[in-house]
Amino acid sequence: MAADGLWPSIQKNGLLSVSGLLDLYGVTGTHRHAIESARRPQCVELNDPVHGRAVIRDNKPMTDAGLGKCLQDGLKPVDWYRILNRKSFFWVTRERLELLLKARAYAKQPQTILEVDTAKLLERHRDNVRLALMNTGQTLYIPKARGNATFMTIAGFPDEGTGRLGTSKRPKVVELVVEGGVPDIRECVIRVDRVERGNWSPIWP
Repeated sequence: MAADGLWPSIQKNGLLSVSGLLDLYGVTGTHRHAIESARRPQCVELNDPVHGRAVIRDNKPMTDAGLGKCLQDGLKPVDWYRILNRKSFFWVTRERLELLLKARAYAKQPQTILEVDTAKLLERHRDNVRLALMNTGQTLYIPKARGNATFMTIAGFPDEGTGRLGTSKRPKVVELVVEGGVPDIRECVIRVDRVERGNWSPIWP
C-alpha cells in the first residue's frame, strides 16, 4: 500500500525502503535523523525534478514508551526505527490490507495498492526476504516482544507450532519484508489499483 499517485515514481525508482529513499533523494543531517531514526508523527513528502515524488508514511502506531516495554536484546527505540526503515513491507493477506485501508488515518484518503506475484518476488529477492509473526510497526495494542530474531529468513521460519488442545498448527506469516527494498518491483507487480473509500479502480496495466 502506497500513497495516492505514486505508481509512476515507484515504476521508475522501485519500491525502496525509507533509508533507500533518503539515499536516493540525498537527505542528510538532522532532517534524515528525524525521518529515519525517530518516530514520525506525520507523513513526509519528498520531491525531486529527476526522481519525482515520494511519500514516507508516518509511524504513529509506535511510540518510544511502547517500544521501551517490548524491545529485547538491548535494543533502544532508535535502533528499532532504523531496523524497520531499512526494509520494504508487504502484507501477505488481503484481510490485513483491508484493516489498514479502514484505519482512521487512511480511510478517507485514496491509496495506491500494488498486488505482487510472490513467486517472482522470491525468485528475485529470496536471500533478502524476511518473515515476521507480528505487525512490527505498532505498539498500541498489547506490545509484543521484538528484537534481533523478529525478522526470520524463509529457511529459519518455524514449520509448525502447537495449536489449541495440542494440535499441530502452522504459524501465520503476518509481514513479509525485503531488506533494502525492491528496485525491480515493476517486474513483480501483477496489477495496481487506486482505492478510495472502499472503491477499487484499476490503474495498471
